[in-house]
Amino acid sequence: MSRRRAARLTAPVLVTALLAGGCGPPRSGDLGPAPAAGPSSARPVRSPEPMPVPSREVAPSTTDGPARPPTPAGTGSRQPATVTVELWFVRSGQLVPTRRTRPATVATSRLALTELAAGPTPAEAATGLTTLLPTGVEVTRIADGVAVLPSVASADDPVGRLREAQVVWTLTQFPTVRRVRFDDGPPVGRADYPGVLPPIVVTAPGVGARVGAPLTVTGSADVFEATVSVRVLDAAGREVATGFGTASCGGGCRGTYRVVVGWRTAREQRGTVEVYEVSARDGSRINTVAVPVVLAPGA
Repeated sequence: MSRRRAARLTAPVLVTALLAGGCGPPRSGDLGPAPAAGPSSARPVRSPEPMPVPSREVAPSTTDGPARPPTPAGTGSRQPATVTVELWFVRSGQLVPTRRTRPATVATSRLALTELAAGPTPAEAATGLTTLLPTGVEVTRIADGVAVLPSVASADDPVGRLREAQVVWTLTQFPTVRRVRFDDGPPVGRADYPGVLPPIVVTAPGVGARVGAPLTVTGSADVFEATVSVRVLDAAGREVATGFGTASCGGGCRGTYRVVVGWRTAREQRGTVEVYEVSARDGSRINTVAVPVVLAPGA
């Protein structure tokens, strides 16, 4: 093949590559070091992290599946398998998620409702979390993706809808449950409870978690221009890291986000991860979600 013919064939390929390179990921990144702190090790965010979705069963079952795969036994001493379930508690009239890791069971819906009725831990309760679900509520059957259980609300119950939402959002994390039916009512799903989520939901880290740098902060948000901001405070309330990312959907719709931040601290200490929206009106922090954590030393 002549050099002139080879050049003609190469040119379209180069043009195509240049055009494809123009489509970048959602805007995200590190805002740099906070005052009097070392530089952040946050890296740009490539893609949002979805809400946890189960990938496989703990054991063969015709009813439930785990929210997360069980932890496998170690190579040394035999370790019992565990399962992590997501629980939706209530704060200020809206749903807030947290997680529990318990011994593995095939009856994960029963486990989830038992934990939901038991309520938040003392550390979670200190952040305002509570539960509206009474003890003893159980799923009677699961068929064709619908979980059936007794009614948890009455006609004159002012928080009945929110109590139902707790159950629906908790049970529909499982692969075998797409909707929930209370008594003889119609099957309902998450979309049937609009407005029960705050503008910003944080799914990780959890309250009281020990976190190291870099830290991945995940959740969902419906905020202005889909921009979610994060800052990390040390025990003295000083900023040690800041960052931002964009949710997968914004401007009147909810999308998932994933922001990575890092910090420098010389010792382990209590801290706070704040996730917030920057006000389009005056630049202040609004819709802030504060998660108390333990900060591991970061280099």
